[in-house]
Amino acid sequence: MSFEIPQRARLSLAAALIALVAGGAGYGIAHLGGQREPSVQSGDAGRKVLYWYDPMVPQEHYNNPGTLSSMGMKTIPKYVDEGGGDAPGVRIDPATSQTLGLRTVAVRRGELASSLTATGTVDFNQRDVAIVQARAGGFVQRVYGRAPGDVVGAGAPLADILVPEWGGAQAEFLAVRRTGNAALTQAARQRLMLLGMPAGTIASVERMGRPQNVVTISTPTGGVIKTLAVRAGMTMAAGQTLAEVNGLGTVWLNAAVPEAVAGPLKPGQSVQATLAAFPGETLSGRVSAILPQTQADSRTLTVRIELPNRGGRLRPGMFATVSFGGTTQPALLVPSEALIRTGKRTLVMLALEKGRYRPAEVQTGREAGDDTEILAGLSEGEKIVASGQFLIDSEASLTGVEARPIGGVAAAKSALTAAQYETVGKIEQITATSVTLSHEPVPAIGWPAMTMTFQLPDSKIARGLKTGDRVRFGFDRPPAGPTVRRMTKVVGQ
Repeated sequence: MSFEIPQRARLSLAAALIALVAGGAGYGIAHLGGQREPSVQSGDAGRKVLYWYDPMVPQEHYNNPGTLSSMGMKTIPKYVDEGGGDAPGVRIDPATSQTLGLRTVAVRRGELASSLTATGTVDFNQRDVAIVQARAGGFVQRVYGRAPGDVVGAGAPLADILVPEWGGAQAEFLAVRRTGNAALTQAARQRLMLLGMPAGTIASVERMGRPQNVVTISTPTGGVIKTLAVRAGMTMAAGQTLAEVNGLGTVWLNAAVPEAVAGPLKPGQSVQATLAAFPGETLSGRVSAILPQTQADSRTLTVRIELPNRGGRLRPGMFATVSFGGTTQPALLVPSEALIRTGKRTLVMLALEKGRYRPAEVQTGREAGDDTEILAGLSEGEKIVASGQFLIDSEASLTGVEARPIGGVAAAKSALTAAQYETVGKIEQITATSVTLSHEPVPAIGWPAMTMTFQLPDSKIARGLKTGDRVRFGFDRPPAGPTVRRMTKVVGQ
């Protein structure tokens, strides 16, 4: 015999099954903590009820006990000491915290070392380029078998050039020289120089006493021949480029750095590079320039590093891995494992007094090792959960606890006044009660880069600093105006 359950009865049965699962889970958490939620019917005269709610739809609040939620479930009380109202958060007793393995740490101020790595390729040093040109018109009589790509030393011959104009001028110079008139001889020598004749050729004519209208064109510096435009029998004009020689004493290493992390890089910063061609060997160099244009296709900046090239081992086109280091900056730090990344925002779980916990939204900065920089949302000395925070976050979401927004009032502060915002700037003017800074943008509050004056509540904050120093400073915004709370000189930038 079979029968069909009416639709309304099926809905009631499904709701009852959900209530059974939710009730079982709630009992498990309460039993783990050694306590049980009091029911509305029994009441608890010693605890104040904020509202009644259904754990399945925590956003719905009711003023009376026994009310059914939109899902048809009986509501339970939300007490003041469990969060909400003036004391937001969730409460977990110490026994449960120990069982769950919750570990808390204090937000601390420390030094964050740069750990940025990027890839790059070796290129010629374009500042070490020599151009070989014809100083006078003539004919190529002989070439010396050079080709583009050849590595030559300084003074390497390229071609012999016959310059008819030089032959006549040299004959006149020798004739004047034989007269013994020093003034006329000097004038004739000057004419040879104005025709573009090298000083070595003039000296050779004087020494040998006969014209030399064939001159050998040679390289002024050593390196690799990048272009060569001279061939036997060709006619040349004055100023025509014959060759281009690029020196190999130093090379450029062009690293592609994502624009999102390129902000801390500065010219002069030390760099370590490893090349696939020389495994196990580390080369040291410095950032010589950060090119002003971003590559639109890859959204990267080109960071130019100059490396010594002893023995010419580094060849343009070689692949390298670059590590930017050598600088550390003070920062507000938390363990990276304490962060809860939702995709839309980043949270940490604050550890409040009396076993209470509340999520807080934060803005993160750089990351190095096991630490992450906090730009806004936390104060030095506040305690956060470093392990087990996902369990508390789930409970906070279930009970509808809102996260503390960035810039909100801190639940706890250290003995020293902690700043909410941090950036880098240059001291333009400083007095006993104020400091004028030209600072970089402060994204947390939408400030662009600008110059402004901050209050200086304690002259000790600026001890040892002077006009022109580059500093990293933290500040907050009380009613009296932006106030600097700490300031540290940035070294090596």
